[in-house]
Amino acid sequence: MSVVPAMKKEKLSLSMFIDWDKYKNCFYNNIYLEDFKIVLKMPLIPQKSSKKDLKIKKFDLTEYTYLVSYD
Repeated sequence: MSVVPAMKKEKLSLSMFIDWDKYKNCFYNNIYLEDFKIVLKMPLIPQKSSKKDLKIKKFDLTEYTYLVSYD
């Protein structure tokens, strides 16, 4: 059983942006997969105490404010 449905398109639609987590005081580089509404969050400066640097979350880009978008 697959959690992610099979893709029928040849291209994957994604956007990249940087945001800031005010609770953890950390900047994140994000890759947003628009077809699945999932974001891959990677800290710009990895924390030494953190064992898990990559985060995968369900995300709706229209509900949040981000700092900058880039290609």
